[in-house]
Amino acid sequence: MQSVSRLYFIRRPCIIAAEEPGHTATHHSIIINAVNLIVGSRAAAEMVRTGAESAELEALFAVDPGSAAGRAAAAMGYEVGDGLLVRRVISRAEGNRVYVNGRIATLQVLSAVTENLAAISGQHAHQGLLKEEQHLLLLDQFGGLTARREAVGALFREILPGLKHLRELQARKVSQAEQAELLEFQEREIAAAGLLADEDIELERERARLRNAGALMEAVQGSVDLLYGASGSATDRVAEARRRLEKMARVDPGLAAQGERLAEIGYRIEELLQDLRGYLRSVEFNDRRLEEVEQRLDIVNRLKRKYGGSLAAVFAKLAGARAEQAAIQNLDADIAAAAERLKALAAALAAEAGALSHERRKAAKRFASAVAAELATLKMPGTRFAVALSSAPAAPDADPHLVVDGSGLSESGIDRALFTIAPNIGEPPKPLAAIASGGELSRVVLALKSILAASESVATIVFDEVDAGIGGAVAEVVGRKLAALSRRHQVFCITHLPQIAKFADHHFNISKEVAGGRTRTVITPLSEEERTRELARMLGGETITRVTLEHARELLGRKRKAKG
Repeated sequence: MQSVSRLYFIRRPCIIAAEEPGHTATHHSIIINAVNLIVGSRAAAEMVRTGAESAELEALFAVDPGSAAGRAAAAMGYEVGDGLLVRRVISRAEGNRVYVNGRIATLQVLSAVTENLAAISGQHAHQGLLKEEQHLLLLDQFGGLTARREAVGALFREILPGLKHLRELQARKVSQAEQAELLEFQEREIAAAGLLADEDIELERERARLRNAGALMEAVQGSVDLLYGASGSATDRVAEARRRLEKMARVDPGLAAQGERLAEIGYRIEELLQDLRGYLRSVEFNDRRLEEVEQRLDIVNRLKRKYGGSLAAVFAKLAGARAEQAAIQNLDADIAAAAERLKALAAALAAEAGALSHERRKAAKRFASAVAAELATLKMPGTRFAVALSSAPAAPDADPHLVVDGSGLSESGIDRALFTIAPNIGEPPKPLAAIASGGELSRVVLALKSILAASESVATIVFDEVDAGIGGAVAEVVGRKLAALSRRHQVFCITHLPQIAKFADHHFNISKEVAGGRTRTVITPLSEEERTRELARMLGGETITRVTLEHARELLGRKRKAKG
C-alpha cells in the first residue's frame, strides 16, 4: 500500500493562495513538508501514513534551460526541455529513493539540481533571517557583489594549500639537520657496499657450488665415464651402431640417413664431453672462497632486511636518499619561493577583500534605505533599518597572510554584517533577533524578498506564516506586495486572511475529512464562485450571509482593479 502526493509547478509567474479553516498548522504542514522533501530535505519512515508501506512524492518543474537551475541540471546530465521531474519514495522497509527525470539520484544531487527551483519562507526562513551569517550574504546579493565575493572566496581557497605547504617546508627545515645526517648515513652505507644487480642470486648459486663441490665432481665424472671412458660406453655403442648401418646402407640406401643421424649424435656426445670436462676443471674445493661468499651474502642480506627486503628496494632507497638530500639542500630556496607566492596571493586577497568591503559599505546605505521604504509601504512607517558592518577580528593564532589591518580574512572577506531595526520612533535600533512581534518579522521577510526579487534566482517561493500577527489594512498591503513579487516568481502563499487570498491567481482550500475511518488532508482547487464563497466564509465564519458574499465580491473586484 502506498500514499502518493504530486505537486505541479506551473510555468508562468503567478501567486497561488492556499487556506484552511481555523488556520491549524497540521492542515498546511503537508504542503511545506512536501516541498521541503522535493528540494532535498531528509526523510524519515515516520512520515509514511499509518498502514502504508511507503509514500511517494512527485513534482514537475518547468525550467528555462538558460536559467541557473537549467544550467545546473544540464551540468549534471539532465535535459529540462520537457521539464524536470523529481520523485521521492519513502519506504518503511527499503529506505528512501530519489529519482530525477526517471534516473536514480542522491540527496546531494537533488539538492544541487533544485537549489534554484524553490524556496520556503516560513518559520524556518524567519529564524534563518535572525542568523547574522545570512545578513552579509543578503547584502552582497542586493549589491550585485556575489561575483566579487566569489573572487575573494576563490583566492582564499587558493591560499590555504599554499599555507599548508609552507608550514610543511618550515617543519622540515627544523628537523633537516637530523634528517640530513640520517640520509647521509643511509647513502654512505648502501653505496659503500657496491652492490650489483642480481648479486644476491649469483652469490647464492656460487655458495651452493662451493658447498657441494665433491658431489658435483663425482656426478659429472661419473657421467663422463658412462659416456666415454668405461667399457661399453655410450660413444662406443653409438660408433658400433653407426658402422653397422653404414655397412647395410650399401644393401639398402634407405638406411644411409639413419647412419648420418647416428654420426650427428656422436658429434653431439663429443661436444657434451668437452663441456663436462671443462666443468670439472672449474669445480674447486675452496674453503677460503666459500667464506668470502658467505660474508658477502651476509652484507647483502642485512641491507635487504634493513631497506625493503630486496635488492631493488635497496637501490630505490639509495636513489630516494640522494633525492631527499638534494631536496634538503634546496629547502631554503623552496621556502623562499613558497613565501613569495603566498605574499603575492595574500596581497591580491587583501586587495579584493578591501574592495569588496568598500562596495559593501556603499551598498549597505542603499539597502537600508530600500528596506525602510518597503517597510513603510507595509504599514511600518518611521521604521529605521540599518546594516551594521564591522571587521571580523583576527584570531590570536591566525596566520599573518590571512590578516588585514587586524581583521581576519575568510571566504566572505573581512566583514561581518548585522541587520538592526527600530520599529518605533524614539527607540534605538536593535538586532532583528530582538524583535518580539511575529507580524513585524514577517513583514521584514517580505520586504527583503521584494527587494531581492530582481537578483534572486529561485523560481518558486512558498510563503508560510507571512500573515503572522497582522490583519486589516496591513494584510491588504502584504497581499499587494505578494502580487507584485509574483510578477517575477511563482508564489505559493498559505494564509487565512481574505485580504491576502484575494490577490491570488489560483485559490486552493485545504481541509481535513474522515473517510473509511481514516483522516486525510484534502487540497481542493476552487472555481470563481467557490472562491467567492470561501472568501465570504473567511470573512464571516462558517455561516455565509448575503453581506459576507457581497463583501467577498467587493474584495475580488478591488483585486481585479488593482491588478488591472
